[in-house]
Amino acid sequence: MKKDIHPKYFSEAEIKCACGASRKTGSTKEKTEVEICSNCHPFYTGKGKFIDTAGRVEKFRARQAKKKK
Repeated sequence: MKKDIHPKYFSEAEIKCACGASRKTGSTKEKTEVEICSNCHPFYTGKGKFIDTAGRVEKFRARQAKKKK
């Protein structure tokens, strides 16, 4: 390997989330801030909400029912 061309590697780099959670991992950046993580993401927490805008699901189901007839 060539010398002085590779970035410095931090084996104990810290990743901080906006929710306050913090993790250690390996990275070329010593500190990283993220907006969302597995502690606060709705997919992982199960607190996600399904929003049906303008009855699109019902419209889709009606079209499917018409095709079956």
